[in-house]
Amino acid sequence: MVPCTAPLWVVAAYRFPGQVWHLELLAPRRALYVLCAQKGVYCLSLDHLSRSTSQDDGDSEDSELPSFVIPVGPDACILPDASLCAFTVLEDTLVTLVQGPTQWKMQLFERPCPGEDPQPGGQIGEVELSTYAPPAGVPGKPADPRFLPVLCCVSPPASRVPHGQLWGPGSFTLKEALFGLLFGADATLLESPVILCGLPDGQLCSVALKVLVTSRSAPGDPKALVKILHHLEEPVIFIGALRTEPQAEEAAEETLPGEDVHSDCLVALGPYGRTLAIKASWDEAGNLVPELREYCLPGPVLCAACGGGGRVYHSTPSDLCMVDLARGGAPLDPTQPDEGPGGLPPLLCPASLSICSVVTLAVLSRAPEGGTELLALSAKGRLMICSLDLNSEAPGLSPVSRANTGQKIKELLSGIGNVSERVSFLKKAVDQRNKALTSLNEAMNVSCALLSSREGPKPISCTTTVGWSRLQLQDVLMATCLLENRSAFCLGQGWTLCIQVLTSSSALDLDSAGSATTYTIPVGQLSPGSQREVTLPLGPGENGTFDLPVTVSCTLFYSLREVVGRALAPSDSFEDPCVDEDPPDVLPEQEGICLPLSRHTVDLLQSLRFPGLAPPCTQAPPLRGPADPVDAFLEACREPGSQPGSQPAGPASLRAAYLPPSVACIKVSAELLRAALDDSHSGVPLCCATLQWLLAENAAVDVVRARALSSVQGVAPDGADVHLIVREVAVTDLCPAGAIQVVEIQVESSSLADVCRAHHAIIGRMQTMVRQQAAQGSSPPDLRVQYLRQIHANHETLLREVQMLRDRLCVEDEASSCTTAQRLLQVYKQLRSPSLILL
Repeated sequence: MVPCTAPLWVVAAYRFPGQVWHLELLAPRRALYVLCAQKGVYCLSLDHLSRSTSQDDGDSEDSELPSFVIPVGPDACILPDASLCAFTVLEDTLVTLVQGPTQWKMQLFERPCPGEDPQPGGQIGEVELSTYAPPAGVPGKPADPRFLPVLCCVSPPASRVPHGQLWGPGSFTLKEALFGLLFGADATLLESPVILCGLPDGQLCSVALKVLVTSRSAPGDPKALVKILHHLEEPVIFIGALRTEPQAEEAAEETLPGEDVHSDCLVALGPYGRTLAIKASWDEAGNLVPELREYCLPGPVLCAACGGGGRVYHSTPSDLCMVDLARGGAPLDPTQPDEGPGGLPPLLCPASLSICSVVTLAVLSRAPEGGTELLALSAKGRLMICSLDLNSEAPGLSPVSRANTGQKIKELLSGIGNVSERVSFLKKAVDQRNKALTSLNEAMNVSCALLSSREGPKPISCTTTVGWSRLQLQDVLMATCLLENRSAFCLGQGWTLCIQVLTSSSALDLDSAGSATTYTIPVGQLSPGSQREVTLPLGPGENGTFDLPVTVSCTLFYSLREVVGRALAPSDSFEDPCVDEDPPDVLPEQEGICLPLSRHTVDLLQSLRFPGLAPPCTQAPPLRGPADPVDAFLEACREPGSQPGSQPAGPASLRAAYLPPSVACIKVSAELLRAALDDSHSGVPLCCATLQWLLAENAAVDVVRARALSSVQGVAPDGADVHLIVREVAVTDLCPAGAIQVVEIQVESSSLADVCRAHHAIIGRMQTMVRQQAAQGSSPPDLRVQYLRQIHANHETLLREVQMLRDRLCVEDEASSCTTAQRLLQVYKQLRSPSLILL
């Protein structure tokens, strides 16, 4: 079989307001019905097109392509409905399929003609089909279905309306035996056309048209109207019918040109090659029964069409294939027993036609003797008529006349062009899959390297440091994430660095919730030994405050859909919804691989600045935090006539003068600290080593280490002063053996919120240190249990008093609540200066 192509002239082009999902041409009435995505059904009259083109014939004689674009306006929409997914036209009715929230709904309307009232005459029937799981999408906006449903009309042989006159192209007539077996006695006795519906979930169901119309006046059980014929186990994208039995010569002579041929086989195809064929056959007892056979054809299937002689044509991205369902399509093995009359072949062997990327296909009614003509549209927009000589297998060469020599040359050149296009497409597909396999191999190596190195340095790491910067006349706290590739593998296409910044709730507003911001940065090409640096702002926020602590989490993400999806379903050579998406059960639901790299918490100790430690020439200007109500009140309390030197000069000084600083104290065993810090701070006094350990992630730690400081005064991000004091004291009441040397870490600040943040940061470091020392088997000294119990009881009493005071604040008036608030503040101070020691 040698395909040939012939060019076609484009008379006109329509521009619709949305993507065209389906169209049907009603040739006798010269009407074109088109379904646009999220819009509805449009109806166009071809008589207007004929008049327009005849008027423009004189102007287009000299042009190479006499075509023009006709925009389609909203006045041509006969059924506006954003949820419409399929339709079919028959007689004077319009059958539609609507995608509901959880169910498919079939509706029947009176069909208007072009030029009449654009709105349908009215709904005359409705039935609900099976339920389905709605696809994920934007709330309030329906998502486009991945696969569109299919509608067609099947009529019995005794139908009064000729199929070829008033029905759409998606309709066909079945022989009486098969029609009765599939749709039952009711549809056969009523001589009712049946609507076949193929759904994206794989169901093939039917609804009798006359029963659907009468059910509106006398409604009954909706489930009784719908009959499920089969479940294909993959979406149904094509329904057709064909004749497999050879037609008698007398019947063939009586069949008029254009009259519908009664088909004896129903065919349904899925996008991944699963094919269903249904035919009436005789069983061993001599009873007429439906014979169902499922086949598996090469996929993915882009389109399909049924032709004469029991042949089915289906297109894939790489080829156009033909299979023969006719009983005599292939010679039977004489050693095998006869399958009986009406049997379907046990296997289908696709024959290649050497045409690739055909997205739309139709079998032309006019065809040469012994051949078939196909009308095909390629993915690149080529509209072709393919002539197939089905008798070309006969041996020997027939003499070619001189008049046909030019035509044969054109056919050969066209075949060469199709083969070249197919080779180019296959080469591109192979290259994409090779690249995808290489990328998957590298991703597997990177994943194994990271997951196997749980202890020790990771081959790929991401470290986070914190620093201050000046942006747009404002001091901004910045986090710098450094991605280092110390492995032997390259991070290429598909890898993304995801950085999540999670802020905590405000220390002054416990009811406020934290917020999370995620940054995605494509890695690009990160070869072994390379680094990539990313800088992100941590504050201040829109309200001018700093929400500390902040957690910065770094993760590597490998997108399977970006790398593998294109190789499995390359969409550059054609645009078809069934191949733009990835095939099911091939990619996991996660769509990628997540590899955590690091988790870093930025607290107050890391964000402190120490202007007093910098040289005079490089001292930073004092930070001015946001306006504070207490500062404004103290500033207003100054006497107008006071001398410049008699009162403090600013709000910060006034706060320090009139409000005592808040204090928090943490006591730690000197032996515990010495054991934890001896390796990295040998030869350094314990108090100095403790302060250096607390400020190890601060940019000023080198100056603190060089000056051997045990106390330092810094500035918090909000502008308040924070004083850190580390000193060594002796505690005599805790151990019966004698005094215990204790390191006392004291935090002082005029801002209660900063004291809470600093206290939280120090406690976090202590917890990490205690866990590390406990893993090494260190044990605390003997203690006085009764003394510890008394301290614990005192703290329990203070906690109960805090709860009582907070409950009293909710019911007291303004005058009484002032005293309660003062007492509550005193209790908080006692809780933050406990007598307990961390051993």
